[in-house]
Amino acid sequence: MQRVDRFRRITQVFLQKNIFQQLQQKQPVIFPTAATFRKLASNERQFSSSSQVKMSYGIVERGCPNSLEYRVFFSGPNGNTVSPFHDIPLFANTEKTVMNMVVEIPRWTNSKMEICKEEKMNPIKQDVKKGALRYVKNVFPHHGYIWNYGALPQTWEDPKHETPETKTLGDNDPLDVCEIGQKVHTRGAVIQVKVLGVMCLIDEGETDWKVLAIDVTDPLASDLNDIEDVEKHMPGFLKATYEWFKIYKIPDGKPENKFAFNGEAKNKEYAMKVVNECNKQWQQLIGKECDNHGIACENTSVASSPYKITPEDGKKIVETQPQLGAAKPVADEIDKWHYVKL
Repeated sequence: MQRVDRFRRITQVFLQKNIFQQLQQKQPVIFPTAATFRKLASNERQFSSSSQVKMSYGIVERGCPNSLEYRVFFSGPNGNTVSPFHDIPLFANTEKTVMNMVVEIPRWTNSKMEICKEEKMNPIKQDVKKGALRYVKNVFPHHGYIWNYGALPQTWEDPKHETPETKTLGDNDPLDVCEIGQKVHTRGAVIQVKVLGVMCLIDEGETDWKVLAIDVTDPLASDLNDIEDVEKHMPGFLKATYEWFKIYKIPDGKPENKFAFNGEAKNKEYAMKVVNECNKQWQQLIGKECDNHGIACENTSVASSPYKITPEDGKKIVETQPQLGAAKPVADEIDKWHYVKL
C-alpha cells in the first residue's frame, strides 16, 4: 500500500508540474518514461527514509551523584514525566529503520548506570551489589566502557522466552546497545541510531543481547550499514568489543563470560529480528498480557496500557525524591588498571 501511495504522489507531482507547463507553452504533451519514474521514485525513497519523528527529551536529576539515592528521571516533549523504558518510542522514523537509544553510560566512564526496572517511571540509577555502588574495572588497555552504552526503549527480553539457537532464556531487561560512533554522549541523552549487528552474551545462563549501532549523525554513519562495514571502516573494533565483554568481570573474581555463535557478531538482518521480537515481548508486558516479573510498568503515554498513569501522578513520583545535591567523592580505586592474561 505504501508503494502505491508513493507512486501516486510521484505521478501527481510530475503531471501537475510538467504537463501544465507544456500546455501553457502550447508544446506537445510528453508523458514520462519508465526511467524518469524510477529516478523520481529513488528521490522519493531517499526523502522518506530520512523522515525522522524527532522528539525532544530532558532529564531531571535527583539526589547526589555517586550515591545510593541518585536518580535520573526523564521528561517528554510536553514536560510530563516519562519512563525511558516504556514511553520513549523504539522507532524514530516512520520506516522503522532508525531507533531511539537511551544512553545510560557515556563512553570512557566506569559507573554502572542502568534503567531501574523495579522503580516507578524507571529512572536511571547506579547498580548496587552488597550495598555498594558498582563500577566497571579498567581492564588494560580498556578504560571504562569503550562505547556509549545504553538501552533500546520499548524492548524486553522475556525471561520465559527461549532463544532457539542458544537454548537460554531472556534476562528480563530491555535490549542493551553499544553505540560505536565518535561522540561521547551524556548520561540520559536520547539519540537516534541505526542498527548494524548484534552479539549474544550468555550471562550467568541467560541470553543477553548486545546490539551494535551507530548514531545517525556520526561522520561514519553513511558508510556503516551492516556488520561487515564495521571491520572495514573500524578495523579491530569488533575484536575489542568481544574481548571487553569476555574479560570485564574477571577482576571481580568471576570467570570470563561466554558467548553464543563463538563470539561472532551477527548481521543487521539478524539483529533487527531480535529487536522486533523483543519489541513484541515488550508489547505483551505493557499490555498486561503476561507476568511483569517485578518490572514497574507505570507510564504516562501508552494509550492501551492498563499501567498508564496521569501526568500528575508521574510528577509526584519524581517529587518524592531528594533534590539534586553535590556529587559525592569517588575512591581513587576507580582509576586503577587491572591486567588479565587469557
